[in-house]
Amino acid sequence: MRYIPSPIPLQFSFIYTATANASGRMQYHRVKPGQSKLRISRTEFIKAYNEAQILAINPLQLHGQDSVFQFEFYI
Repeated sequence: MRYIPSPIPLQFSFIYTATANASGRMQYHRVKPGQSKLRISRTEFIKAYNEAQILAINPLQLHGQDSVFQFEFYI
């Protein structure tokens, strides 16, 4: 899957990420660009996804694995 960046710069406050660690377990983070990266619970990640005004979504495909995706969204 090719990622095509937006030609319009985004103004966002937070990035929420869902990534797999080496053992395959998912880890969730809330990132304030240039300031902090905080590990959050799965519940908080899902709540933000369901309730926040999402500006952009970026699926991150793992190299060599066509069916495995990690995920980040911007609010």
